[in-house]
Amino acid sequence: MNVRYRVTLTQFERDELGALLCGGKQAARKFKRAQILLAADAGVSDDEIALSVGVGGSTVYRTKRRFVEGNLERALSEELRPGAERKLTGKEEALLVATACSNPPAGRARWTLELLAGEMVKLTAHESLSRETVRRRLAESDLKPWRRKMWCIPQVDAEYVARMEDVLDLYAEEPDPQRPVVCFDESPIQLIGEVRPPIPPAPGQVERYDCEYRREGTANLFVFLDANRPWRKVKVTARRAAGDFAVCMRELTDLHYPKAARIRVVLDNLSTHTASALYQTFPADEARRVLRRIEFHYVPKHASWLNMVEIEIGVLVGQCLDRRIESYTRVVAEVAAWEKQRNAARARVNWTFTTEKARAKMGRAYPRPTNLTRPQRVKTSVPRY
Repeated sequence: MNVRYRVTLTQFERDELGALLCGGKQAARKFKRAQILLAADAGVSDDEIALSVGVGGSTVYRTKRRFVEGNLERALSEELRPGAERKLTGKEEALLVATACSNPPAGRARWTLELLAGEMVKLTAHESLSRETVRRRLAESDLKPWRRKMWCIPQVDAEYVARMEDVLDLYAEEPDPQRPVVCFDESPIQLIGEVRPPIPPAPGQVERYDCEYRREGTANLFVFLDANRPWRKVKVTARRAAGDFAVCMRELTDLHYPKAARIRVVLDNLSTHTASALYQTFPADEARRVLRRIEFHYVPKHASWLNMVEIEIGVLVGQCLDRRIESYTRVVAEVAAWEKQRNAARARVNWTFTTEKARAKMGRAYPRPTNLTRPQRVKTSVPRY
């Protein structure tokens, strides 16, 4: 370190380093290099800089040298460090990725690092391969073959698009008290009781409960949500048969919206969610009376996210039902209390997805018209004389 490097910053560089130090999260090494440069520019000696910043003298020297010989960006960034030669060649890394994306061997549910390392030993000339080498090469490709995620792949056809845009147009309409839009869905709940009473929390101690539990049966939740006003209704039933759905629809018309001329109901494609359920439950004249005031709008198959009430059910589960509840009567009481508080708070679902956004995001998946016919040419015969 015989050469002494002198750091002289411009005002722009000082401002940039100051913004870096005050700009939130930064790498610790980059943060310290910025401190070194600012201190060196102020005329502080190397020993004092090393002591105040908490680094060695060689770090101060290298930072100043890289600034003088290069620029500010080079002084703040990491130098390339020589390391050991990669154990896998480019072709072998491609083979590893292809193997991880293939089916696992017989008797195994998925690839693991150990399995992949052993398979690469069989496929290449390497005598051994560590799981860490396999992990690093897979991480470079953002590949984790031991993880799986379940999702539903919808078939975006003409029927899907028609139902989706029908529901989105309902949400986009101006609120009309005579023609309200009500989202409807149902959700099962399992009744679970404690075998031993939980130990309540205390300072320094979280609540503890036994892993053993007792099954007490099931219940069902029918949930209504008004798309245009802060109102929801949760009805707890012992089952979810067609008769229960029919009773819910009659309560919707006679009890919840007695003055509405037409109620547009958004619901999914469950087999009981049909007009025939009302004819199975009520006399024909009564079923017809209810259906004259109801208009069903079905979301596409595998597109329950289009039903606004799904969001509300998620809130209900997270705020109220995410615990062990042992009896039907307690479920009714807890859900009623949650419903009352939620309505009093005038909570609403802020729906922002529109038909225009659907066409912009899903335009490539939209079906292309195939029945367009070209105008036919009319042949005219010219008489010859």
